[in-house]
Amino acid sequence: MSYSVIRAGNRFTTTTDWLASAHSFSFGDHYDPSNTHHGVLLVQNDETLRPGQGFDTHPHRETEIITWVRSGSLVHQDSHGHSGIVYPGLAQRMSAGAGIEHSERNDTWTSDDGLRVEGAGDVDASYVQMWVMPDEFGLEPSYDQADVASELAAGGLIPIASGNPETDSAIRIANRSATLWVARLGKGQRVLVPRGRYVYLLVTDGAIRFDDEGLTVGDAIRGVEIGGVALVGDSDETAEALVWVMDKTLGE
Repeated sequence: MSYSVIRAGNRFTTTTDWLASAHSFSFGDHYDPSNTHHGVLLVQNDETLRPGQGFDTHPHRETEIITWVRSGSLVHQDSHGHSGIVYPGLAQRMSAGAGIEHSERNDTWTSDDGLRVEGAGDVDASYVQMWVMPDEFGLEPSYDQADVASELAAGGLIPIASGNPETDSAIRIANRSATLWVARLGKGQRVLVPRGRYVYLLVTDGAIRFDDEGLTVGDAIRGVEIGGVALVGDSDETAEALVWVMDKTLGE
């Protein structure tokens, strides 16, 4: 087992008058040849989007895109007719496949069945967006989302996105070697990190201890051959972490 601790302040950042984005890996104008991915995780952007702002329609190809909203909400619309509001406790996946266009905005929107999230477009939206390499190229673009709030309310470690046929997750992704877990931990609550060749952990709320390392919001663990290490809640409020467990890297 080996791992490194990446503190929140050591990430690449992009800041505009409407967006603050912290990048776990090389992204946009920021390039580090030694930090382009980990396992099959290509992008992990921790972002805050101002009200009424967002990313207008733009294309993607050959990428599994998973979005996890921490606070506020995002409106998703794409060229294959999928639309919806992504809010805390909802796991969302868009498979770009052979090609898709979509927009993401922190804006007011009501679905055809009348769904509206309170405060949509009125407060900052904070979220983590992650891109994973698919096993196969040229797939039909697709979309899925699932509300996992009730499962998370009990605390513990929940698989929310996976392509592993042996892992029962809320949403499926087109990579059999990757699973995204969410840890929700009260003070002193303990779970074990699932075993994986490549593990990337990002704290998204509160404070957590990993193998006696103290971690707070934005801190991360980048590990190889990790498994059975304890995560322990270390703050009075509920702590949360996103944990990618992967058994392959690019080119395998």
